[in-house]
Amino acid sequence: MRILALLLALAAGLNAGCSKQTSADASAPAPQAAASQSADTAQAPAAAAAPAGQPQSFSGTVVETMDAASYTYVRVKTAEGEIWAATGQFKVAVGDKVVVPIETPMQNFPSASLKRTFDVIYFASRILKEGESAPAAMPALTPAHGSGGAAQAGGMGGMMGGMMGAPKAAPVVQKMAPPDGGVSVADVWAKRGALAGKSVIVRGTVVKFNGGILGRNWIHIQDGSGKADAGNHDLTLTSDAVVKVGDVVTMTGVVAVDKDFTAGYAYPVIVEGAKLK
Repeated sequence: MRILALLLALAAGLNAGCSKQTSADASAPAPQAAASQSADTAQAPAAAAAPAGQPQSFSGTVVETMDAASYTYVRVKTAEGEIWAATGQFKVAVGDKVVVPIETPMQNFPSASLKRTFDVIYFASRILKEGESAPAAMPALTPAHGSGGAAQAGGMGGMMGGMMGAPKAAPVVQKMAPPDGGVSVADVWAKRGALAGKSVIVRGTVVKFNGGILGRNWIHIQDGSGKADAGNHDLTLTSDAVVKVGDVVTMTGVVAVDKDFTAGYAYPVIVEGAKLK
């Protein structure tokens, strides 16, 4: 009973600390997310960390903006120079001051709808106007967020789970050939326009699993193809299947491009309704 009382007291203290942290972070820009991120994008495939010495966000004035597909593109004049960024469509005008979180830089990114290629463009979960607070975040859909433990589970059960379970190391991704009749992760990215609406077979190591979000499970796989700095090494699939991080899976599903789930969670390419083979 004394041990139980001690655990309850410890959990209460941790919960109070978490509440204070949540309050302190409420006005911060939205955390890194997906998107990445076809012809036009915004999730970012797997969010990329900013290089050492580089700011975690850009602040500046919008000097050009346009909408394409379900995304808004902005050219922003910052203290570091001009940058291009994109996210799910939002109202913005030339002259507005915005904050762009550094999440998923894409190099030599071709936009079919805009008929141009961007040398570098940042796909963000949400671009905030100066002074605007980020909305309450929905459960993470991308590798930028952890899963499991106290961060995802609520109440005493989640708190105890977080206390007892240590974070798992990232799985080792071995380079592997595509399955028979299938395509590699990098090829899905490269050929996403031609593959849109078609069924594909893919294989890879599960690097992230989020279950029960928006009525489906979210699986990120990598197969050693593509490059992290280009954002084409990680593929998101939605599925009813339950898998574990580290599993090597072969799945079949339908390719969708420019998929926007709102709240800043948009994907240039995603495989939907994936089934385990």
